[in-house]
Formats: sequence, C-alpha cells, structure tokens
Amino acid sequence: MNLLSRTPSAGKPPFDLLRWFSWISMAVIGTVALALGSVSSQFVISESVHRDALLTSQFLQAIASAEVRHVSVPNVRTMGELLDPRQDHSFADVDPADRAAARSEFLDHIEHLPDVILANIYAPDRTVIWSTNPELTGTKIHSDEDLEQAFTSKTPVSASYHSVEEGRMEQKFVVPPKFIFIENYIPLFDADGNTVTAMVEIYKEPNDLIDRVQRGLLLIWLATAAGALLIYLGLYWIVRRAAKLLEVQQKKLITNETFVALGEMSSAVAHSLRNPLATIRSSAELALEFDGGAAHKNINDIVGQVDRMSTWIRELLQSLRPLSDDAEPVDLLATLRDSLASFDAQIARAAILVELVADGAPWVLSRQAQLTQILGSVLSNALEAMGKGGTLHILLEEGDARRVSLVISDNGRGMNEAQRSLAFRPFFTTKQGGLGVGLVLVKRIMERFGGSVSLHSTEGEGTCVRLSFRPTAARRG
Repeated sequence: MNLLSRTPSAGKPPFDLLRWFSWISMAVIGTVALALGSVSSQFVISESVHRDALLTSQFLQAIASAEVRHVSVPNVRTMGELLDPRQDHSFADVDPADRAAARSEFLDHIEHLPDVILANIYAPDRTVIWSTNPELTGTKIHSDEDLEQAFTSKTPVSASYHSVEEGRMEQKFVVPPKFIFIENYIPLFDADGNTVTAMVEIYKEPNDLIDRVQRGLLLIWLATAAGALLIYLGLYWIVRRAAKLLEVQQKKLITNETFVALGEMSSAVAHSLRNPLATIRSSAELALEFDGGAAHKNINDIVGQVDRMSTWIRELLQSLRPLSDDAEPVDLLATLRDSLASFDAQIARAAILVELVADGAPWVLSRQAQLTQILGSVLSNALEAMGKGGTLHILLEEGDARRVSLVISDNGRGMNEAQRSLAFRPFFTTKQGGLGVGLVLVKRIMERFGGSVSLHSTEGEGTCVRLSFRPTAARRG
C-alpha cells in the first residue's frame, strides 16, 4: 500500500462543507426571511386597514350623535331611526319632509367624507335605502358575507381589495378605484344599543394611507433582505473559516499519519540495515589493512558508500522523529555565522561569493540544534545548486514586532513549476543521490516553533528561500 497517497474511495467525492452550507443556509434563511416579510406585511396592511375603519366608525358615530341632538323630530333618539325613507309615512304626527330634512345633513357628511368613492346605507332587511350611486338605491343584497357578519356581530367589519368583484352588486362605482380600496361596514344602533337599525357601507381609496403602507412594506422588505443577507454572510464567513481550519487539520492529520507509518517502517528498515552495514564497513576497513594494491581504491569506495547510506538512514530517522521540544530564545545571527563557517571549505573550492546583509542581531524562538539543522540544510542546497563563481545572498531583516525574516538566495540552476510544487513533499529531490527530506524537516521545524518557510525559484536563474521566525518578547543584541 502506498502510504503517501491515501485517497477517499473511488467514485465517492469528498464532502464539501462550504458548498452544502451555501445552498442549504441560503434556502433556510431565504424561506425564513420570506415568511417574516410576508407576516410583517400582512400585519401592517391589516392593522392599517382596521385602524382606518375604526377612525371612520368613530367619526360617523360622532356625526350621527351630533346631528340627532339638533333635529326637531319628536320621539327620535338615534340617527338610525331616521335613515330609512320607507318609514317616513309610518309616523302620522311627523311630516315626512321633516324626517328627510333631519337626515340630509348626516347623509351630506357621509357623501363628502375624504377619499370616499362609494357609500351605501342598508336597512335591516339588507335593502339599500341610500347610496352615492343612485342606481343602487332600492336594491336588495343577497349572500354578502361581510354584510351579514356586520349585522350579526354588531361590530365594524373591514376588508381590502385590489380589484372590483363583478359578482358583487353593491360594488358599482361611479369612479372606479385605481389601486387598492377599503370597504368598511359601520353599524348604527337603537337607543338601547342592542338592535342594528342601519348599516353604513363606505368604500374608500385612502391615497395617503396607501402611500404610507407602501413605504412601510418597502422598509420591511428592505430590512428583511438586509438582515437575511447579513446573517447569511456572517454564517458563511464562520463556516468558510471553519472549513479552512478543518482542511488544514485534515492535511496535518494525514501528514502525521503518513509520518507515523513511515517512521515505523523506517525504524524497522534502519534496524535491519545497521548491522549489515556495520559488518560491511568493518570488513572493508580490515581489508584495507591487508591490501595495499589495486583494490585499495575500490575498498575505500565501499567504505564511502556505506557511510553515505548510514547518513541517509540517520537523516531519514531524524526527519520522521516527533518534534516535542519547547521553543527557547536563540541568537539567529550568531547561529547563521556558525553555519556559514562550517561550509568555508566548500565555499572556497567553488569560489562562491557570500553577501550577508544583517539588519540588527535578533533573537528568535527556536531550538539551537534544530536551527543549526535548518540553516545547514538550506545553505547546503543553495551551495550545491550553484556552480563555480556563484553568488549566495543572505538578508536578515527585522520586519516588525511579530516576524523576523531570513532570506537566502542563490543564482544556481533553479527549479521549474512542477519541481517547485513538490519541493516540500517527502522524498522529492532534484539532487543526484539526495534523500529528499531536508526541506520537509525545515518546514516541520519552522512550523513547530510558530514560524513559516516559503520558496520561490525560477529555472536557470536561482532559488530564494524565506524563513520567517517569531522574535523573542524582549529582543536582544
């Protein structure tokens, strides 16, 4: 089994948390927003219509009471007793003209109410006894639920419409409504307040109320949409961040599992190879003592290759060993100079020019041994990538209170795009005879102590490695 390429089961794509959340949350938040907007809109319309009906009812009741106090017709206690002209001849002691004159002021007030497009008055037998549309006078209305409800409940009833219902005989407007109109049924009672003596029906098209309701609805829907959008964006940001963290943790988990498996495998292989390699080297050294002829060079090659394999095994085990040490303050510039000094002979042989620019002498959080190992690996790669006469440029800069950067650049052979993408993969190397764990170990150690490493390279021009360290709380030097 390939331990480096564990993938999900074939044909089963990985679960995309962000995508599923985007669609599901959008559907849920959108549904809730539509429901809230609809409920709020209906509430505003209903309350506005009922409030207008209540004000109209109170106004008519006040007018009716005031007009009754001014009439001179005997035995008349309420305006409802005067409104049916069919009863004018039923009172022998009252002139019908006096009854008609007494109710004319009240009817004139109704006819000239603001925003009224039609007004009807019904007798208890549901006959229209007066209307602003003369064609309706004398018409008897059958099967009108709102009218029946008003007579039965003895309370004002209101409703709103967007279009004229052709089947309703009483909706015969002289001037048709333009948009929305309101129908109000207002009962008038006898003196005892128990019996409805007349029902006033008023159709209004309150333009000011309609404008206010429309503005209110617009604000409701804008606020609902803005709130839903803010909630969605807030949750999306949280889930997106969580998805990224999960992805990073998953990658770390896979990497750790890989390193554990490789560590177990490498330990077993190293344990099996150490004894044979030690035996081969001992035998070769023994042969050197007894042979001084032509085989001497070949025996030295055997010793060198055995040492080389031993170094590989040591590097492999070191790269797979868990890092559990705590960070400590380390003098970065001093460690860098010591690391450069260990390559003096190689630098001199290759006639490489070293340019070191140091902005201060910062102390960083790391471990002395691991920092030496990091610098040694990066410097070794840079020197091996250059031929004779190359230039190694090193820049040490203290950017801010949170980061100290060490940039190591060479003008060697560089890497192409494919090689750059694999630079930090275990066992990938561009060096002949390399093991491919140097940069992997560099990355692990840097991240272990809160730092980071990045690499930029251009084929034929060179490579630049940036090491970013956490500075100590109190900078030294």
